[in-house]
Amino acid sequence: MSDRGFLEKLLNGASVAWKPLGDIAQYSKTRISSKDLDKTNYVGVDNLLQNRAGRVDSNYVPTSGNLTEFRAGDILIGNIRPYLRKIWLADRTGGTNGDVLVIHPTDDVVNPRYLYQVLTDEKFFEYNIQHSKGAKMPRGSKPQIIQYPVPIPCPEDPKKSREIQAEIVRILESFTELTAELTAELTAELSARKQQYNHYRDELLSHPSGNMAWKPLGWVGEVRMCKRVMKNQTSADGDIPFFKIGTFGKEPNAFISRELFEEFKGKYSYPKVGEVLISASGTIGRSVVFDGEEAYFQDSNIVWLENDESKVLNKYLFYFYQIAKWHVSDGGVIKRLYNDNIKKTLIAVPYPDDPEKSLEEQARIVAILDKFDTLTTSLSEGLPREIKLRQQQYEYYRDLLLSFPKPEEAA
Repeated sequence: MSDRGFLEKLLNGASVAWKPLGDIAQYSKTRISSKDLDKTNYVGVDNLLQNRAGRVDSNYVPTSGNLTEFRAGDILIGNIRPYLRKIWLADRTGGTNGDVLVIHPTDDVVNPRYLYQVLTDEKFFEYNIQHSKGAKMPRGSKPQIIQYPVPIPCPEDPKKSREIQAEIVRILESFTELTAELTAELTAELSARKQQYNHYRDELLSHPSGNMAWKPLGWVGEVRMCKRVMKNQTSADGDIPFFKIGTFGKEPNAFISRELFEEFKGKYSYPKVGEVLISASGTIGRSVVFDGEEAYFQDSNIVWLENDESKVLNKYLFYFYQIAKWHVSDGGVIKRLYNDNIKKTLIAVPYPDDPEKSLEEQARIVAILDKFDTLTTSLSEGLPREIKLRQQQYEYYRDLLLSFPKPEEAA
């Protein structure tokens, strides 16, 4: 069955009337005292979430004055920066300020949940954005919004109209519920896998048995860092990414020339592939395995342990850094990890007096943790992907179920 055939079957020959929003709803004019509000029923524009994600409780409630009242079944739309797509179907009585529009359905034929589905459609937001006013802080046009055309199926038969609307709502809300259930299930699974991973990691790396001994990291190798790069030696674009503490493990926002990179790499310390870089300030101990891609790193703030892997595997170090009890010195406002702190930090090493056996046991531990890490990463990446697919499915059916023929199409 074609898309239009699906909708035609739902309508079963019923006509469709396109009415301005103002014919079936109005802006709320009722006022409510701020004294009657609390953090759960005051909804400012900042409490509406972007991209149709609903609302959150407020951390602020006006202490005086009267505000616009909303009731269960009203639709709240953020009127600042319409492109943020803030909208919520109220499930309680409360109040809001002038930055939020309160749409109050006035026609008994119109199901508020149906109207909400119409106004969450991308067509409405495109319309709202098109008619918004202002450059830096655009606002939706109230006169234009109230003129937005809303399809009303079978207007000549209120009972049948409500039945069609209810069926559309039922189908669309079922997709929303399925998405919520799937999200909850995957989130619970991810949480369980993370707990399992953390348990095995902690057991394997921080509870030495008779075969393990604590050794200082200085026993493994020396702490190294790159040569200092001056601010005037960096640029917003260039040949080689330059990672500072704020961009470590993320996208770079500074670069250095290839000439400077080759000079510093040849003359001074530079990490080998597989060695583990550590953040020595900011989020202490955050680690990244160096993959060998050309890059340079801020001295003092990003360091690494020079390691030939004769005693400890780099990947074993990487997992250990996640639970390391760093000896952090307080250097004032920012806590810093100094070289001496790193060298004195203790690591549990299996069979330290038998290098060959030690490395074999480390490899076994790493293989176990790699499996848990792969599973956790797969779930972490799969969760948003699965949610996105469900959301696309919902949007497809929403567009399908709300694509009523307009008069010129039906002619």
